[in-house]
Amino acid sequence: MAGPSNQQTKLFVLAAGGTGGHLFPAQALAEELVWRGNRVQLMTDERVRDYGKSFPAEATHIVPSATITPSEPWLLPMQLLKLNRGIAAARRILSEIRPHAVVGFGGYPSFPPILAASRLKIPSCIHDQNAVMGRANRFLSRLADAVASSFPEFANLPASAAKKLMFTGNPVRNIALAEKAAPYPPLAADKPFKLLVFGGSQGARFFADFMPKLVAELPQAVLKSLDIVQQCRPEDIDRVRAAFASKGFAYELQPFFMDMPKRIAASHLVFCRAGASTIAELGVIGRPAIMVPLPHALDNDQLRNAQSFAKAGAGWVRPQASIDAKELAAFLTRLRYQDGELTAASRAALNHGKPDAAKRLADLAEQLAARSAAKTET
Repeated sequence: MAGPSNQQTKLFVLAAGGTGGHLFPAQALAEELVWRGNRVQLMTDERVRDYGKSFPAEATHIVPSATITPSEPWLLPMQLLKLNRGIAAARRILSEIRPHAVVGFGGYPSFPPILAASRLKIPSCIHDQNAVMGRANRFLSRLADAVASSFPEFANLPASAAKKLMFTGNPVRNIALAEKAAPYPPLAADKPFKLLVFGGSQGARFFADFMPKLVAELPQAVLKSLDIVQQCRPEDIDRVRAAFASKGFAYELQPFFMDMPKRIAASHLVFCRAGASTIAELGVIGRPAIMVPLPHALDNDQLRNAQSFAKAGAGWVRPQASIDAKELAAFLTRLRYQDGELTAASRAALNHGKPDAAKRLADLAEQLAARSAAKTET
């Protein structure tokens, strides 16, 4: 099949694994590229069924991939075999559709498309969502024509890729941009204090375990105006509800919130993990957060993300290993009644956010595509 017939229209392939952290920024870029009149196709893995329902792609290609685990050498032969199958499949698809550029969003599902694009001389870019570059992107940075980062301070970038680096920020979806710079809710002693609790796109058991301990330590003066919205895994909802029911405050528990950006905008404070998409949406909307980074995240990427947000004055980091319910209850009480601290943190969050990240990354992608088009014309 030939490339796009309309010379003004460019075809982009976006490569992203089927988890929210990789797929959401890819979706944000896709929305911007399509709005500009371009065409988008998606290369991903089988997990896209959970997160990719609203992805604006004209076609979705499921390409085999595998995480390489050197610490488990007995698995390497099967992992490499699956990865090679994915590279062959990606090369076959890219040869057929001939995109102008390929953009990868990290993780091993980006491996086959970016490797295949390199071999086919198709311009490519990789984007990393975290403040520390992931293993897959560290390898792919040698092959890609450009590297985009979400944070201005970016760890583990290979020296050979330094000249390719561009700081774009982490793109957020239109559903989050709709809440951009939402006015901070009035905070008064006689008004509800709205706390939003979530642990990423799949929830986190830690918060289901910790929140009952936290509310047990809060003074009655805080509880009577407390309004908690919490994301819980289905298996945890009943026990959290039972712990909350006797405390006399308002709460809502759900396994998933389709309107999470609206929930963020309605909150005074967020209690959460520190995934890249979470930090990006907090910054765009402008809400402070107490962050508990995932303790076993590879390369401590969530800790680096949280530290960047906290350094900007937008939030506070509490390591999971040392977090204490009594200390946090006292801290939360202080934030509740100390005039101005939360509103100042909300302004700092806005300063940390990059609402134009999708536009910046789309500009970079179109620059690569223009290079491809120029080669085709000559």
